[in-house]
Amino acid sequence: MKTIQGPGIFLAQFASDTAPFNSFDTICAWAKSLGYAAVQIPSWDARLFDLKLAAESKTYCEEITAAAARHNLVISDLSTHLQGQLVACHPAYDAMFDGFAPQGLHGNPGARQAWAVEQLHLAARASAHFGMKAHVTFSGALAWPFIYPWPQRPAGLIETAFDELAKRWLPILNAFDQAGVDLCFEIHPGEDLHDGATFEMFLDRVRQHPRCNVLYDPSHFVLQQLDYLQFIDLYHSRIKMFHVKDAEFRPSGKQGVYGGYQPWVERAGRFRSLGDGQVDFQSIFSKLTQYDFPGWAVLEWECSIKSSEQGAREGAPFIKRHINEAAKTSFDDFASSGADQKALRAILGLSRE
Repeated sequence: MKTIQGPGIFLAQFASDTAPFNSFDTICAWAKSLGYAAVQIPSWDARLFDLKLAAESKTYCEEITAAAARHNLVISDLSTHLQGQLVACHPAYDAMFDGFAPQGLHGNPGARQAWAVEQLHLAARASAHFGMKAHVTFSGALAWPFIYPWPQRPAGLIETAFDELAKRWLPILNAFDQAGVDLCFEIHPGEDLHDGATFEMFLDRVRQHPRCNVLYDPSHFVLQQLDYLQFIDLYHSRIKMFHVKDAEFRPSGKQGVYGGYQPWVERAGRFRSLGDGQVDFQSIFSKLTQYDFPGWAVLEWECSIKSSEQGAREGAPFIKRHINEAAKTSFDDFASSGADQKALRAILGLSRE
C-alpha cells in the first residue's frame, strides 16, 4: 500500500488582488507558513500562472517549480475547471459562463468552445512539462437542464447529449494520453458527470479510455445523498485525485436536496470547512490507502460560514491527522510459521496421499 501524499492546497479560492494572494511566490510562502506541502494551481488565474507559456516552455515550468521549491513546496497538479466547463455548455447557461472565457469571446459560443478545447490541449502539454501524472477539470454539461424528468424527456435526449459530450472529449483524452497524463473529471453537480451512473455512461462512450479518470470530492456526494464510501469501492481504479472538502446535509420540512433556491448559508446541503461537516474522513482516508491511491490529499476550501483564512489554517493539520502511514508488513507476521511447500502439504494432510 501507498501512503497518501499531503497536505496540499488548491489555490483557486484564495487567489486575489491583495497580498499575499496576488502572486505565485507570495501565495506559496503563505501556504508553507500554514503547513502545506504542495499547491494545486488554477491554470486560468494569470496572477499566479501562464498556461500558454507553460505549454510552450519547459524552462518556464522549471522556474515555477523552483519558485515553489524555494518555499519547500511542490506543485501537485494543474486545474482547468473553468475551461473544461466551456467544452460543453448548454445555451441556457451561455450568459452565466461567458465570464469564464476572455472578453473577446463573450456572446460567441462556438469560438468560446474552441478556445476551451485549446486550453485543455495546452494543459496536457504543460502537465507533461512539469512531469505531472494527473490533471483535473470539469466535463461541462449539455444535459444538466434536464436533470429532473419533468417534463417528460423525449426518448434519446440524454443519449444524444452523452454521445456529443464523448465526441468532444475523446480527442482531448487522446492528447492527455500522448502526454502521459491522466485526465480527472471532478464528479460534480452542474456537470453531466455528476455521479457514478453518469460517469459510466460517459466512460462507455469514450471506449473505457485509460486516461478517463476521477477527482474524488466527497462533499458533492453528501449534497446528493450518494454513498461516498461505496463510490470508492466501485471506482477506486479510476480515482487519481482527491479534494478534501467537508459538507453537511440537514433536510427539513421546508427543503431537501434541491435547496429551495436558497443562498448557500441557508441550504439544507452546504459545504463546510474541514471538521465542521458530516464527512467521515477517517473512513475515506483508510479506503483510499487500502486501494493504493497514488496522489495528493488537497484541501479545497468552500464554506459559507467560516473565513477562508481560518479554513486554510485548520486544513493542513486536519489532513495530516487523517493520513495513514501505510503498513509495510502484516500485523500478524510475528506469528508466521515460515513453512515450506512440504510443510504446507503436511498441514493439509496431503503428505499422506
